Amino acid sequence: MSITAIDEKTALILIDMQKGIVSQKTAHSVDDVLKHAGELAGAFRRHRLPVVLVNVLGGAPGRVQQRPAGERPADWAELMPQLDAQPGDHRVSKRSWGAFVNTDLAEYLRAQGVTQVVIGGVSTSIGVESTARQAYEGGFNVTLAVDAMTDSNADAHDNSVTRIFPRLGEIGTVREIVERLDARA
Repeated sequence: MSITAIDEKTALILIDMQKGIVSQKTAHSVDDVLKHAGELAGAFRRHRLPVVLVNVLGGAPGRVQQRPAGERPADWAELMPQLDAQPGDHRVSKRSWGAFVNTDLAEYLRAQGVTQVVIGGVSTSIGVESTARQAYEGGFNVTLAVDAMTDSNADAHDNSVTRIFPRLGEIGTVREIVERLDARA
C-alpha cells in the first residue's frame, strides 16, 4: 500500500455510512471505521476540499437472488453522526451500488475541478468497489482509504483490497492520506 500523490483538487467520497448499513455485522470494528472516516472528512474540510456523503435509499430494480427482506426503519438512511455532516458537504442519495449511476456526482466533481477522489465506506465489495470502478472509468485518479472501510464479509473485503483496488487506484491509510494533504499546504 502506497500513495504517490494527492492531486490539488481531490474530493472525499464516503459511501453508505448510514444507520441501516453500519448496524449490520461487519468484518472490522465499525467504530474504528467511522472514527477514521470522520478524521478524513475533517481533514478534507480543513483543506477546503469537497466532501461527498453518499447514502443508499434502496436497491436497483431487477431480479436478484438476495434482497433484504422486510421494512426498513425510518432512520435507516440517516448518516452517522461521526461524519459530522456540514452544510457545505455535497449529498448524494443513490439506488444502486455505485454513487455515480443516476446521480449528479460526476457533474458535481467536474464542476469543482476535481481530478482525484478518495473513497471509503461500507461495504467494501459493494458500494465502495462499485464507486471506485465508476470513478476510474470516468477518468478520476482513485485513492482508497483502507482503514475507513469495511464489509460484512472479510473475504470479500480482502478480495477488493488485494485484487481489485490495486487495478483501480492507490491504497493507503487515513493517516497516510492526511499526511499527504497536510504536506501540500
